[in-house]
Amino acid sequence: MNDAAKPEKEESHHPYRRPRDAATLILIDRSYAKPRVLVGRRHDKVVFMPGKYVFPGGSVDKTDNQIPVAAPISRELETNLLKGSPKTELSRARSLAVAAIREACEETGLCLGRKGDTGSKKLNGVWQPFADAGLLPDPSGLFLIARAITPPGRVRRFDTRFFTADASAIAHRVEGVVHADAELVELVWVEIGSEPLADAHMMTKNVLRELDNRLATGPLRHDAPIPFFHFYGGKMQMDILPG
Repeated sequence: MNDAAKPEKEESHHPYRRPRDAATLILIDRSYAKPRVLVGRRHDKVVFMPGKYVFPGGSVDKTDNQIPVAAPISRELETNLLKGSPKTELSRARSLAVAAIREACEETGLCLGRKGDTGSKKLNGVWQPFADAGLLPDPSGLFLIARAITPPGRVRRFDTRFFTADASAIAHRVEGVVHADAELVELVWVEIGSEPLADAHMMTKNVLRELDNRLATGPLRHDAPIPFFHFYGGKMQMDILPG
């Protein structure tokens, strides 16, 4: 994503905008007594959630489905991504998982991948850090935690899938990505419910609560309930994506 934009107030009365597919990645560090998650503080001048602690993420690019990967997404994750409405095409499901990895690397410098063969040489542009390290992005270890659609009338609307992955999947680090003029100005590993998250956006807190519940039951599983947050009649609804 680009460096911080000029200030623009987030209003709630904009004309109807169709939500854009987006993906977010929640990295979990299990090396502590209590698991910690990675969040970044957004620049004060960006349009969407300025100054808030968020997970790295952003919109799906049209080329995300064309990127070679070290291993495909699991069949179980694929099934979960096809649930809910608006419907998700099979190719879009793969794009969402790849987008989560791309956005995490772009915004934090942390790249999830595995050593690839000649496939990594085909990567360029925003994927250049993977090519430089001889890596291919690896979405095979991702889990879907939640799906959420921004309410109507907002200046930015997203249909976001929240993925999680273990920090052990980080295969490469790009220095200098997070700085005072970047979209994310600070990165912190924090326990769920800790002070930096006290002022987090409501949806960030909702997703963290769901993740905390999942972690409390043991290793993450693909067959766990997946909440779907959306707005109906001016109120937020939480459904469970059907099996």
